[in-house]
Amino acid sequence: MRIAFTFGADPRATHGKGASRRLRHSGKVPAILYGASQEAQALVLDQQNLLTMIGDERFYSSIVQLKIGERTQPAIVKDVQMHPAKNLVVHVDLLRVQENERIRIRLPIHFKGASVSPGVKTQGGVVSHRLTDVEVTCLPKDLPEFLLLDMSEMNLNDTKFLADVPLPAGVVIPELAHRNAAVVSIHAPRAEEPEPTVETAAAAAPAEGAAAAAGAAGAAPAAGAAPAAEAKKGEEKKDAAGARKEGGKK
Repeated sequence: MRIAFTFGADPRATHGKGASRRLRHSGKVPAILYGASQEAQALVLDQQNLLTMIGDERFYSSIVQLKIGERTQPAIVKDVQMHPAKNLVVHVDLLRVQENERIRIRLPIHFKGASVSPGVKTQGGVVSHRLTDVEVTCLPKDLPEFLLLDMSEMNLNDTKFLADVPLPAGVVIPELAHRNAAVVSIHAPRAEEPEPTVETAAAAAPAEGAAAAAGAAGAAPAAGAAPAAEAKKGEEKKDAAGARKEGGKK
């Protein structure tokens, strides 16, 4: 069983939000240890000790050794809750590990050979990572530190999927039972719209001026159309009145 980190933990007798708040103010972190068909146990961890470990990706993908009083307990980290505004650990969930029971844990995916692949080196492609970690199941003795995917033979528009990730003996990716997700691809870079130059801006200015002048010229007749229509209506009214007058004389 590969042990990556070892740190101390003390049993915690007090519970509740108030007790947890007091622990944090004193530089401690409340934690819970569960699993292996045993009762959950409340623990206290050291804040500064945790902060030195949580920045290492192995902390989340390895078996850690807890020293609780006079005994030791192997476990895996299931969850680390951070303060929303400060670099402080708020709570940690730990799962007991037994040698004969399979564990479920997320492992990072490392990539190699991207810079020498034909798709990048000679075809001008760019790499797009779709997944950087994946959940696996295995016995503690079979747990690798990470999974490694070779990209050295990839061409432009090639994609590697979960099924293409080599797995050590005894390691299984449960997600493959229902889908084969994309992990990484090499694609052509997106074309960017060119910025306007001084020449194109100067060429556009006369065209805009001409369009404005044409609009002004077209609007002038429309402005004089209303008086002309009113004059025409007045003449029609006079003719109609004259016709009625002639009819009355008869």
